[in-house]
Amino acid sequence: MSQVKTADSSYNAGKLQVLEGLDAVRMRPGMYIGTTSVRGLHHLLWEIVDNAIDEALGGHATEVAVTLHKDGSASVWDNGRGVPVDEHPQLHVSGVELIYTRLHAGGKFGNENYAYSGGLHGVGASVVNALSKWLTVDSFRDWTHYQMRFETVWDEKEKKFHAGRVVNGLEKIGNTRKRGTLVRFLPDDTIFTEDSRFNSETVSRRLRELAYLNKGLKIVFHDERAKDAEKQHMEFCYAGGIGDYVKFLNANKTSLHDAPIMIEGKKDDVICSVSMQYTDGYTESVFSYVNNIPTGEGGTHEMGFRTAMTKAFNDYARKIGALKEKDANLAGEDFREGLTAVVTVMVKNPQFEGQTKGKLGNSEVKPAVENVVALGLTEFLEDLKNGELAQRIVEKAIKSAKVREAARKARDVARQRNSLEAAPLVGKLSACTGRKAVENELFIVEGDSAGGSAKQGRDRRFQAILPLRGKPLNAEKKRLDQVLANDEFRSIITALGTNIDEDFDLSSLKYHKVIILSDADQDGAHIRAILLTFFYRYMRELVAQGHVYIGMPPLYLVKRPGGIQEYAYDDKELKKLTAGKKNYTIQRYKGLGEMNPEQLWETTMDPANRKLMRVTLEDAAREDEIITILMGDKVDPRREYIISHAEFNKEDSFEAHAMTEKEN
Repeated sequence: MSQVKTADSSYNAGKLQVLEGLDAVRMRPGMYIGTTSVRGLHHLLWEIVDNAIDEALGGHATEVAVTLHKDGSASVWDNGRGVPVDEHPQLHVSGVELIYTRLHAGGKFGNENYAYSGGLHGVGASVVNALSKWLTVDSFRDWTHYQMRFETVWDEKEKKFHAGRVVNGLEKIGNTRKRGTLVRFLPDDTIFTEDSRFNSETVSRRLRELAYLNKGLKIVFHDERAKDAEKQHMEFCYAGGIGDYVKFLNANKTSLHDAPIMIEGKKDDVICSVSMQYTDGYTESVFSYVNNIPTGEGGTHEMGFRTAMTKAFNDYARKIGALKEKDANLAGEDFREGLTAVVTVMVKNPQFEGQTKGKLGNSEVKPAVENVVALGLTEFLEDLKNGELAQRIVEKAIKSAKVREAARKARDVARQRNSLEAAPLVGKLSACTGRKAVENELFIVEGDSAGGSAKQGRDRRFQAILPLRGKPLNAEKKRLDQVLANDEFRSIITALGTNIDEDFDLSSLKYHKVIILSDADQDGAHIRAILLTFFYRYMRELVAQGHVYIGMPPLYLVKRPGGIQEYAYDDKELKKLTAGKKNYTIQRYKGLGEMNPEQLWETTMDPANRKLMRVTLEDAAREDEIITILMGDKVDPRREYIISHAEFNKEDSFEAHAMTEKEN
């Protein structure tokens, strides 16, 4: 029996730390920006960009410009009202100093200054200041140019850094005809140690998205670091707003109608805009936003959209006689087959689940969106000029319902432990002995040869091996019933234990790491792309929750005198291993099957030495676009993308374009 420790007399009030001002942010940055990875680095930029966009949302700005500078800093300018420079009546500091040095200080807590805004917590600007080496604010208002500078400074007496201190007070630089705000900051590379460089593609992609979401707003992007002139300067401005966005998302798909369906309206202070366009595909792609913030996990606004859409189409189907009185209503997913939609709402006081703002929780938004979409969609369907398209959508949904019913029967059969659970796994899956799913790993391995090495080299206590015999189907081009009929996919579904699609149950997952292990060549990349497409379309939560990984086998074995052997995972590592050395030999692995079990364990399967890429979802619209390009019907976009991006054993390779992180 353990004994309770007596009180430690040395633990007293004097041992309690008080972090003043922005120092707390530097101590625990993850609490404010989620992570100090590359994603967290870009979060700083989004906070400043959001403030500029909010000026446009309020009708005060028509243009925003973002620049990535050669020194690693970034700047954001808008032609709005300019940051307030007058003195706060209670705190007796300027508005600039208040906003950039005090947490929870800003003009967005009431509705007087910003009726709708994306920067919601009043911590964005000050957090950016806290996590930067320096930050400058230029305010152009009242015909005067004001400037203030902040820095992270070293306190010699206390032997520590203090974040975001004023080093140049508010100065009048001169007279000006300009108006608005310019913020420039240099992220602190002691905090963002993984990479403190902004990614041009990530930034331009988000700015393009914001331009679509804010109809008519001009957004300019400069990248001083780019060598290509086309990438040095880009401008985004879309008169069609989210209608243009949907057409952009469907650019590599075959649409059933040229002009997207547009619905706009306001109900109980909730402003809702929806754009919809159908394709000849089988998957739905619905992207939602709240106050310009992407909500990848959906929320009450998506629920309202789906409910209204299902009711409006079912009512219309009955009205035209496509559904008889005795027929049951069609399910929502039937009407959403092949649909690409953008749903965006403006909410005065949005409540998000988690700091990442990924899911909207406001209960009052659902009925408001439901009302707007039901009225707008009913009006569209009852307009005679839309009759042909409306009928095609209903016919497509009825076909989908028949396929869905066939797939449901197939899943019912699977639950009865016959075709799905029996034959496909016989002689294939080498299960592990461990019974704790959270500790277990499933390696999906390309080919019997590599599968044999993996089975012999693994740690059977927690590692299971499932070899693939040939390439599975391209799930992007197949219906659910065809996917379920494929032996390779049935084996994966059975091994994981989660079922798929609407019956997917993450709590039944038997292996918390699902590792795709294929050769570092074109065929291996193709298999990875096929499997990732399947997981994304039919087990999306598996990817979203970070359970899918890509194994990173080495490309080279370098042998030197004395029995020294070292592995290189790409050409860059090979150069490092061989630089300045003599008397070495290089073996290039053509595939996993060339490795013996010991080598495969040592390089690719041993948790102490291996490299894994975790595949997660960050930008749903971009991920959907990449899958469409790589796995869809159109050849030219795929060829162009592969030529530009494909490097088959690198972390930024096309088949794992989503956010990745190493496990060491």
